[in-house]
Amino acid sequence: MSNQIALPLDWPQDDDGARFIASAANAAALDHLERWAQWPVKATIITGPRRSGRSLLARTFVDRVHGRLFDDAENHDEESLFHAWNHAQETGRPMIMVADRVPPAWEAQLPDLRTRLAVTPTTEIEDPDDALFGQLLALHFADRGLHLSEEAQRYIAIRVERTYFAAERIVEMIDRHAIAEKARLTIPTIRNALEAMNGGAR
Repeated sequence: MSNQIALPLDWPQDDDGARFIASAANAAALDHLERWAQWPVKATIITGPRRSGRSLLARTFVDRVHGRLFDDAENHDEESLFHAWNHAQETGRPMIMVADRVPPAWEAQLPDLRTRLAVTPTTEIEDPDDALFGQLLALHFADRGLHLSEEAQRYIAIRVERTYFAAERIVEMIDRHAIAEKARLTIPTIRNALEAMNGGAR
């Protein structure tokens, strides 16, 4: 089994994999997974904002290296996590845990699991920067069959909260507004939609 994976250059071209956008926000996580042979233990914790692609990244990784994924790991049975962690060390096939928090904020109740999590490396996906946020907007509009110009991307990005959830919500609200007004996706349409949103900037 190879100790290296090529991400994102060898990213799977299925519908899910094509949705992952490599950027500065997730570069550290990508690099961390590429260097999994150097981890002190064959397990890691991926954290970051929800909707950031963390589960997709983890799922793609474990598929390639025949590892095991625990999504929403904080809410999994701790005995199962403990045994899976030990099994990963025995087999050399890495275990990935996706969690909202990492130790010490994630404090397992099972002492044996707690000691293992304490030595497990972590990596974090950050909030999107301007470039990634614009790409996310374009992706979500494309899901609706709409093309968003780069000018419109910039217009939205500097006027709204820059989070992964916000990107989805804003696209939905703008699309609803355009449909209701029977308007094309232009900057005036976007401006009117943002003004109509609670908390939208003028």
